[in-house]
Amino acid sequence: MDFRLTEEQRLVRDTAQDFVDRELIPHVRDWEEKGEIPKSFYRKMANLGFLGAPVPEKYGGAGMDYVSFMLLVEEISRGSSSVRTTVSVQTSLSETSLMWFGSEAQKEAWLVPLAKGERFGAWAITEPEAGSDAGNLATTARLDGNEWVLNGQKRFISNGSIADYVQVYAREPGTRRHEGISLFLVPRDAPGFKVTHVETTTKLGLRASPTADLAFDDCRIPKENLIGKKGDGWNQAMRTLNSGRIGIAAGAVGVARAALEAASKYVKDRKAFGRPIGDFQLVREMIAQSAVEIDAARLLTLRAAHLRDLGQDNTLEVSMAKLYGAQMAQRVTDWAVQVHGGYGFSGAFDVERYFRDARILGLYEGTNEIQKLIIAEHILGPSSKK
Repeated sequence: MDFRLTEEQRLVRDTAQDFVDRELIPHVRDWEEKGEIPKSFYRKMANLGFLGAPVPEKYGGAGMDYVSFMLLVEEISRGSSSVRTTVSVQTSLSETSLMWFGSEAQKEAWLVPLAKGERFGAWAITEPEAGSDAGNLATTARLDGNEWVLNGQKRFISNGSIADYVQVYAREPGTRRHEGISLFLVPRDAPGFKVTHVETTTKLGLRASPTADLAFDDCRIPKENLIGKKGDGWNQAMRTLNSGRIGIAAGAVGVARAALEAASKYVKDRKAFGRPIGDFQLVREMIAQSAVEIDAARLLTLRAAHLRDLGQDNTLEVSMAKLYGAQMAQRVTDWAVQVHGGYGFSGAFDVERYFRDARILGLYEGTNEIQKLIIAEHILGPSSKK
């Protein structure tokens, strides 16, 4: 087993690291306070191919392998979890859905501008009464002549307020649970589509990443805006989520690494009882444990990415990486706040933001509990149904 990165993978990592240090970190506090990331920044990312990283070059992307892509996501998350969220939704969800299920005409029309960063995408499955129980979604889509008519609501949609294209999961009226669900592309200017609420700085974390509620009131889109096969939406959603979860695992490594780097610097500089607090055994224990857990999470993530590059099923490995990464990031960011003492709680140092941003990792794109169910099913088989 070879743990060495290729020259191309190292180049991606080093380029991303330099970009994050120069173009992201100096501005992230201001963006978090304003609740907005300027589009000029995303244009810079697009010029480097970051907004279409996993997309083949013929569709406007960078054609990265998934190990390279995860190294890129880790670096972005080290700088800002808000930016990482926007990039993950753009690439791992919106673009991946079109890569896997879109027709050639749809790829040319929609995937190419997404991969080039000329358009933004969002991916909408969550509803007021359908979160972990995604099969309970109530948004409907009925065919009326040459148009689909959508009615319903979506909730907690990252990028929802800035997206040019929103990919929406809806079911045909009269169907239940996993039946009759399909995926549709809704343009921002579609009649009957409305952004009803946007949350940024009032959230616990990810304050520069917009989270939106969406409404569809007899929203009409062309018949051709169905992505993939009618009624195959549940399978499409589960496959796409498996892609998105790798990015969240890599994001967990990135934010935890940022916390560890900040804590390591602080404990060398901060003195108590006449010497650096990094000399104290219990502080050193937190630093050492953080380093071990970050490395373990990174290896789990890269294993899942490598299996995808090999074309093998990686559902189990993705769930393991996401579950452990989310739990690890909460522990490591908590320890970083702890070693900062009151300064960590005050917001004077970035560890306070890392701590807040880490909390979402065990919630979106499948909670920790959902990942445990997936892992257990792979080990024990499906649970018995009464």
